[in-house]
Amino acid sequence: MLLKKIIKPLILASLCAGSSYAIAQTKVIYNANGYTPLYKGKMLKGEVQQFSTLVIKDGKVVKLGGDTLKNSYPNAKLIDANGNTLLPGLIDAHGHVIGLGDNLSQLDVRGAKSVNEITEKLNIFAENKQDWIIGRGWNQELWDNAQFPTAADLDKVVKDRPVVLSRIDSHAIWVNSKALELAGITAQTKAPDGGEIIKDEFGNPTGIFVDKAEALITQHMPAPSKQDISDSLDAAGKHLLSLGITSTHDAGIDKTTWEVYKERSKLGNLPVRIVAMLSGASPDLKTMLKAGRYQDANDFMSIRSVKVYADGALGSRGAALIEDYADRANYHGLMLETQEKLEALFTLSFKSGFSANTHAIGDKANRVVLDAYQNVFKKTGGILLRNRIEHAQIVTPDDIPRFKALKIIPSMQPVHATSDMHMAEQRLTEKQLSGAYAWKTFLKQGSVIAAGSDYPVELANPFDGLYSAITRMDHEQLPANGWRASEVLSREDALRAFTLGGAYAAHQEFKIGSLEKGKWADFILIDKDYFKVPVDEIYKTNVLQTWISGTLRYEKEEVTSKK
Repeated sequence: MLLKKIIKPLILASLCAGSSYAIAQTKVIYNANGYTPLYKGKMLKGEVQQFSTLVIKDGKVVKLGGDTLKNSYPNAKLIDANGNTLLPGLIDAHGHVIGLGDNLSQLDVRGAKSVNEITEKLNIFAENKQDWIIGRGWNQELWDNAQFPTAADLDKVVKDRPVVLSRIDSHAIWVNSKALELAGITAQTKAPDGGEIIKDEFGNPTGIFVDKAEALITQHMPAPSKQDISDSLDAAGKHLLSLGITSTHDAGIDKTTWEVYKERSKLGNLPVRIVAMLSGASPDLKTMLKAGRYQDANDFMSIRSVKVYADGALGSRGAALIEDYADRANYHGLMLETQEKLEALFTLSFKSGFSANTHAIGDKANRVVLDAYQNVFKKTGGILLRNRIEHAQIVTPDDIPRFKALKIIPSMQPVHATSDMHMAEQRLTEKQLSGAYAWKTFLKQGSVIAAGSDYPVELANPFDGLYSAITRMDHEQLPANGWRASEVLSREDALRAFTLGGAYAAHQEFKIGSLEKGKWADFILIDKDYFKVPVDEIYKTNVLQTWISGTLRYEKEEVTSKK
């Protein structure tokens, strides 16, 4: 019988005043349907342990066991899990925290099926905006003509204020004529290396700027204040906690965000654990590197890596390919950095004790990045820093084994495959797809996959990612049996990628990622048995509670108990 208990919503994202996140009292969570992967020193061979009772002290795991374990702690605070499923807190190994927080207050056009649908939303949103109008989420692949839009489309609604709308993948922006005017963009404006200005048949800019050309516009936008960044951090944290994410890797921060993160870390009021990567494109990179790695005592903030961009995205045809795009003759995409520049960034990072986490989507970009890592390892060292390739979406079968040989972690986002599958088959030939989104192949060779979502490019919900990893199908369960189904993951492997995989990639496998003795007690209660429900139920999972360091940080308003 299902019993329902109404509890006031609880969000404690920013209310942990004081110097410690953990509470000293012993707590016993009992009557749980618990599962945890086990590290045991071998990432790919750890089994899943079941338990019904979890003992916590000083914010860390003391012991796991059966129902009678709670009798061994008579003075502990007992907490009934009501038979709900308990998992380790989920780790998103690639997101954009401040971008997510910003996105929650900006114009959201994700999923729009036409330009008209977007301009209708813009018309309503613009009523209360007096300055720059910022938004994101458009995807021309969802429209009937699948063509890039133009400034003229936006001008029909807003002429007097600049409008800047980022594509769903953040690798292109769509602006109106006012933005072009303020930025001084004309037919004579040239795109920087690694960028493209889309122009019409007369050579005039259409309003679309790809990859590094985006900066021609964005450099004129007002910079956010520290308070703006802090507010976005809180908004993002609140959202992530509601999804069961207890730790997230932030893929590229600027100096102001770096300062805010360290200030909030010292105050002890970060909403979730954050592993922040310094932006390799920041003019302040050397200053941040000189300050050294940062780690707080409670493992809420870790800064020890640099985010580097090698190419663009597949949807905007910015991903760098070895051979032509199938749907654009004589075009190979964009390398955002030369191999020489990549090697210089890697060398700078390694000599400062920072790892390099490099965005590479196309097969050419992945190959160039692997070559750059290999060359720098020979000259400088750094192979043991757990360097990563972010996305690793299109990789030739010959290059996949190089990840293992060079100890490169593939940081991959399963939901990208199910979002991209129809578009990818248009952009790429069968040969190019042969090493695409190859999670199972990476795992089989012994690579550790750190899984994430790339929010706000994709929705942050990790159960979407788990579902995609296990099925390679969309929410309508198409295509039948999954897209390129040989690469599906088991439920155990998928969960490990979203827990221990992310922890390992952050050098935190002995601190978080599983519920084992001595680790932080980061866990969630959910309303479905992840290991037993039909696969089409996984993405519908609701998070009932989210705990970090043995402290309740989020509770769903309506909690369903199972008796």
